[in-house]
Amino acid sequence: MLRIMAMDKQQKLRKDVSLEELKTMQPVWYWVDIGQPTGQETQLLEDYFHFHPLAIEDCLHLLQRPKVDFYDDVQFFVMHSLASDTLKVDEVNLFLGPNYAVTFHFSSCPEIDDAWKTTGVNAKHPSKGHLVVAHAVLDRLVDRYFPAVYGLEDQLLDADPVSKGYSDRSGIETVFEIRGKLLKLRKTIVPMRDLLYRMTTMESIAGLKDLRAFYHDIYDHLLKQSETLEACRDMTADMRDSFISYNSNRMNGIMKTLTVITTIFMPLTFLAGIYGMNFLNMPELEWKYGYFAVLGIMFTVAGGMFLWFKRKGWFS
Repeated sequence: MLRIMAMDKQQKLRKDVSLEELKTMQPVWYWVDIGQPTGQETQLLEDYFHFHPLAIEDCLHLLQRPKVDFYDDVQFFVMHSLASDTLKVDEVNLFLGPNYAVTFHFSSCPEIDDAWKTTGVNAKHPSKGHLVVAHAVLDRLVDRYFPAVYGLEDQLLDADPVSKGYSDRSGIETVFEIRGKLLKLRKTIVPMRDLLYRMTTMESIAGLKDLRAFYHDIYDHLLKQSETLEACRDMTADMRDSFISYNSNRMNGIMKTLTVITTIFMPLTFLAGIYGMNFLNMPELEWKYGYFAVLGIMFTVAGGMFLWFKRKGWFS
C-alpha cells in the first residue's frame, strides 16, 4: 500500500497525493509510506527515489538490528516495532532526506498509522515537517516498548521464588523464561537507544537542531527502558543465585543428616558383624542374657552418640 502526504507551497497539508502530482507540485516537504508493498511498490525505492543499493538491500533482508547509515544527503534508519503482548519484532525502515521522509515496512504498523492520522501542519517549523514525521514515528515506536518492559517487570515480581517458596520449581522456571524475554527485548531497546543518541548528537541532518529537544525526549525514554531492563536482569540473576544457594544449603543439611545416621550405625554394624560370625568358641552365644545384653549395648552406644552429636550442634 502506497500513501503520500505533502505540504504544498500554500502550506496546505494534503494526504491524498499521487506520485504524478508529487513530481509537479514541488512540495515544501512530503512523506511517502510504503506498507505491505507489492513488487512494483518495492521497486520505487530504486526507480523513483534512487536510494543507495545497500540501503535497499537492508530493507529487503529482514531482520536488521536498529541502526543509522548515511548516504550523501539521505539518512537511512532501521527501527523495530514491537508487539507488547507477544514481543514479536517487525522492522520499520525510514529514509530521511532534505525535505522528505519515506517509511518502508512489510508488516502492518499501528504506530505509523497513528502518526499518519495525527501529523498536521507544524506552525513553528512548517518547512521541517519531514523531521516532525520522523519524530512522530520514533516516538510512537518507543512508547510501545513501555508496556512490554513493565509487563515483564510485573511478571518477574509475581514469580519471585521467595514469595512462592524455594521448594516450588515453577517459580524459578518462570524466572528463567522471563530472563529469556528480557534478553530478546534488550536486542531491540539497546540498539534503538544508541540510534537515538547518534541522532541527538549528529550535525549532518539539516534542521534537526531546532527539534533536538523532542528527539532527546525519546532518548530519555529509551534510557529509562534500558535501565529497567538491566535492573530486571540483575534481579533474575539474584533470584537464580538465591535459589541455587538455598538448594545447596538444603542439600548440605540432608547430607549432614545422612552422615549422622550413617555414623551412628557404624559401631552398631560392627557389633552385629562380630556376633554374626557364628564361631563355636564364642561364650556369649551360650549365655542366657547375651542377646539382650548386646541389644542394650547397641542402644547405649546409639543414644550416647546421638547426645554427643546434638551437644556438638550437628542438628542445628
